[in-house]
Amino acid sequence: MCGIVGAVAERNIVPILVEGLRRLEYRGYDSAGVAVVDNEKKLGLCRTTGKVAELEEKLQASPLRGRIGVAHTRWATHGGVTEQNAHPHLSGDRVAVIHNGIIENYLGIKNELLEKGYEFQSETDTEVAAHLVYDYLQQGDDLLEAVGKAVKRFEGAYALLVVDAQDPDRIVVSRVASPLVIGLGLGENYVASGAPALLPVTQRFIYLEQGDLAEITRETVRIFDSEGVSVKREVHETQWDSEAAEKGPYRHFMLKEINEQPAALADTLYGRVKNHQVVPQSLGPRAADLLDRAEHIHIVACGTSYHAGCIGKYWIEALSGVPCQVEIASEYRYRHVVVPDNTLFVTLSQSGETADTLEALRIAKELNYIGSLTICNSAHSSMVRESDLVMMTQAGPEIGVASTKAFTTQLLSILLVTLMLARHRGMTVDKEKELVSHLYHAAAASEKALSMNDHLVEVAEDFAEKHHTLFLGRGPMWPVAMEGALKLKEISYIHAEAYAAGELKHGPLALIDEDMPVVVVAPNNELLDKLKSNMQVVRARGGQLYVFADRETGIMDEPGLKVIPMPHADRLIAPIVYTVPLQLLAYHVAVLKGTDIDQPRNLAKSVTVE
Repeated sequence: MCGIVGAVAERNIVPILVEGLRRLEYRGYDSAGVAVVDNEKKLGLCRTTGKVAELEEKLQASPLRGRIGVAHTRWATHGGVTEQNAHPHLSGDRVAVIHNGIIENYLGIKNELLEKGYEFQSETDTEVAAHLVYDYLQQGDDLLEAVGKAVKRFEGAYALLVVDAQDPDRIVVSRVASPLVIGLGLGENYVASGAPALLPVTQRFIYLEQGDLAEITRETVRIFDSEGVSVKREVHETQWDSEAAEKGPYRHFMLKEINEQPAALADTLYGRVKNHQVVPQSLGPRAADLLDRAEHIHIVACGTSYHAGCIGKYWIEALSGVPCQVEIASEYRYRHVVVPDNTLFVTLSQSGETADTLEALRIAKELNYIGSLTICNSAHSSMVRESDLVMMTQAGPEIGVASTKAFTTQLLSILLVTLMLARHRGMTVDKEKELVSHLYHAAAASEKALSMNDHLVEVAEDFAEKHHTLFLGRGPMWPVAMEGALKLKEISYIHAEAYAAGELKHGPLALIDEDMPVVVVAPNNELLDKLKSNMQVVRARGGQLYVFADRETGIMDEPGLKVIPMPHADRLIAPIVYTVPLQLLAYHVAVLKGTDIDQPRNLAKSVTVE
């Protein structure tokens, strides 16, 4: 869960490294550092706790120059947030290492190195890699051989970048589970944990596979698979440009990404629908066979993607009649799973590299599933490469840690898959066309929801000094409430929980008082009367209700009840539309509280460790 960047060129690469870190800071931001090799084959190091801006200030005071180097922004796993624990880590005056992930068996290797006389300056698992590579170099191996031997001893999930000051023309990298991408330039090459870091210098990328070891020089890239065999990996040209990863006129990435949702929804729909019918080829050549055979669906995901899966369960079962189970990936991995016959395994992930979800997919491939489908926003990620079917969302780069447009495009993608599945279960052409017509309105309805922004700025003032908030919903709006609560707690640090409204009397009602705001999502559907009854129970206990209500519900402002009027949306797309103002509410509460919205404390964007 760290950002890593490396570069080798004829020019000074420190600006490239620092800009890459700035673009990857959403992946980790408790410390940062740079190591470069200068023209005299000496290692220069600069590290600091805090964010990349603080590293830049330190580099301005004590500049570094070099034509090869590595840089890192950290999200701590081993050891506290100190300069000694910040990356890069050095061994002697030769080796610099940066690392994303966890070396699980580092302690045994560390004890072995201590016996050899190596001294450790940090509490990290990464420093073991630096000393082990150095030890192999001392035994006569070159850098590629030394790194190859070292990684064969490591257990865990990691991406590793290594430079040797005595061999200053190449970077050697290794990728096991944790993502790593090589960027191709003209007379210079780069490597990073994510393509957005390198967009200012290239749009041509090689995505390393599981177990790959690579040697990167100014002119060449050599890649070896996990068996040590030289291999060629495909070069991809991305359509993203550097501006896609910039805030532009917006104060925060999160606000930019909230406002990008109508366009992202339209892009996700584009090319997937023809003549008011979903194009089955959207999922790949095996789609017809697997959808026809699927008698059960098993969705596995984490965090926001898990909430998307929970909403998808309502759609899948209601429209296709296929039983659907939704599970948190970290729980799936560690239980005995019983797989019903003809079950399709589905993963949801923004990055396609989420450690628990990716490992769940790999476990599932060994079980009795008929196949796998991933819904993902990263075209060259591990989940995309390892799944039988793929539905790409078209959210574009999402930098803010709290997911927004990735979530709503996941929802639209699930709806597309649901309609394909329903067609294989006998849905008529006319019914499909009716439902597709509602999908066409998702972008416009979300645009209308964005127009609520000024009203929500005012509503947010009622929450800024609160310590707890309860979110309520029914049916598919219950997971929408879960997502609203998650957004509020992620970026404002207000404790927030979501419940199915019918569960109020089974415990949560004990929390209700005048200091507990209760947020209710209330579309005009068949559960409205039940929801109104739940709201009256809250009012009777002195609770303060904030109701996001369809204008056709008839719910009006009263003492203790404030209505936030919603644009009308068909019940099919209501979960997408109602999500948008909940995101805006969380955002504006966080602004009032002065929190770090794009990089909330203790969190990172892409969770690539357990």
